[in-house]
Amino acid sequence: MELLINIIGYAAAICMVGGYLPQAVHTIRTRDTDGIALPTFLLLGAGSVFFVIQGLLLANWPLVITNAITTVSSLIVFGIKIQNDRKKKSSK
Repeated sequence: MELLINIIGYAAAICMVGGYLPQAVHTIRTRDTDGIALPTFLLLGAGSVFFVIQGLLLANWPLVITNAITTVSSLIVFGIKIQNDRKKKSSK
């Protein structure tokens, strides 16, 4: 049973990173953040931080690693989004 739980955890990790990483890479390369909703990305990033904490408390490494990656991705996209929004405001 423990093996099955670990397989499910790693499968979830692959799905989560596979969902976040392409957006982060695209945003880093293009600097295009027009289609990104800031509140949504903030909540997703906060959720990832809480999952890192939970994973550490449970010693659940798939949970920690996955959400550490998604947290960093969220922070990068958030930073670029804030930069772009400030540039737009100052150019008006």
